[in-house]
Amino acid sequence: MKVCMIGTGYVGLVSGTCFAEIGHDVICVDNDEKKIEILNKGGLPIYEPGLEELIAKNVKAGRLRFTTSIREGVENSLFLFIAVGTPPKEDGEPDLSQIEQVAEEIGDAMNEYKIIIEKSTVPVQTGKWVRTVIERFSRKIKDFDVASNPEFLREGSAISDFLNPDRVVLGVESERAKDKLLELYKPMDAPKIVTDISSAELIKHASNALLSTKISFINAISVICEKSGADVLQVAEGVGLDKRIGREFLNAGVGFGGFCFPKDLSAFISIAAKLGYDFRLLREVENINNEQMLYAVKKLEGMLWNLRDKKIGVLGLAFKPNTDDMRFAPSITIIRELQRQGARIKAFDPVSMDRAKQIMPDIEYCEDAYATAKGVDAIALLTEWDVFKELDLEKIKGLMRQPVFFDGRNVFEPGKMAAMGFIYKGIGR
Repeated sequence: MKVCMIGTGYVGLVSGTCFAEIGHDVICVDNDEKKIEILNKGGLPIYEPGLEELIAKNVKAGRLRFTTSIREGVENSLFLFIAVGTPPKEDGEPDLSQIEQVAEEIGDAMNEYKIIIEKSTVPVQTGKWVRTVIERFSRKIKDFDVASNPEFLREGSAISDFLNPDRVVLGVESERAKDKLLELYKPMDAPKIVTDISSAELIKHASNALLSTKISFINAISVICEKSGADVLQVAEGVGLDKRIGREFLNAGVGFGGFCFPKDLSAFISIAAKLGYDFRLLREVENINNEQMLYAVKKLEGMLWNLRDKKIGVLGLAFKPNTDDMRFAPSITIIRELQRQGARIKAFDPVSMDRAKQIMPDIEYCEDAYATAKGVDAIALLTEWDVFKELDLEKIKGLMRQPVFFDGRNVFEPGKMAAMGFIYKGIGR
């Protein structure tokens, strides 16, 4: 089946490539000429494990190609997926101007019946506006369907998440669109949930809000654990074994980041307010997350007495392992607060330093963890990359000016670190 993916960010590029992998004919469109040039030369504008090889495989097989022409994509495809950005405005409300622009261009270019599918995360009732815009700008074709097909991809494991999903959610407005979309997803061995468009739009925001709530909940519990002498890992294990709750997303740390959770949480609060509901629970989830990042700075201050003129080595900058994504990364908030209090920063991340340099050009970037540790008063581990779990800790300690180690992701065992001579603190331990 013929698919057009409009937008080649994390969602669009992974989704388009995976649709090609399961046998469909895919055109990926983006108005960023530089990005399309990189893709046509066999490069990759983002980091996602396994994606470069999968793109090369499907381009070679003739199932995947890239263009800057939205008209080419629209005219040659039945399914038109909108996967462009919906960045937050200052008040947290998502900016839907790119969605509107794409809908306008689709309307202008339509040459026959199409199914236009929201893949971007959008507020409930966006589908109605997509239909309105297309109708206004379509001079020839009035026969089309709008649908919602939210994505549930995790950066770092996005290919596996697409090809082996927990569920496929399809919000439709007609039997015709339902049948076509079920045919498109027929190769996927997963439950297919067919809903109205508004319900599908809400499922995405509700899912991310609930996962964010679990993270903020365990981070709040970690503070109580520290004050009471309990261990948050043992508490999370005991709570998570309850099948009604589950262990996933009960890992205490320095807070959640990335483009999805912070953006979608803020957007959902704004969406609810527009609909007349004050989602106080989610506002508190957001507050706890912000406080958790600053709590990490307070812990470092408590370990060092004063932060002014202290040199701190940061291990991990990306918001999570196996991605180069720096958007809303907790490391940014933590580093900026450390700098505000007079600390000097050295840092290393296996993948994301090029992106980090664009955001934080005023810190010292190092070639590896050992160079980062040299001469520092403290280490702050903020992203749990596997390479950090395998460090020669004796060597790290020998390179440091003071053996102070703040483990913001609970990678190491407190007892072992203390036995090695570290002044060590984790989260909720």
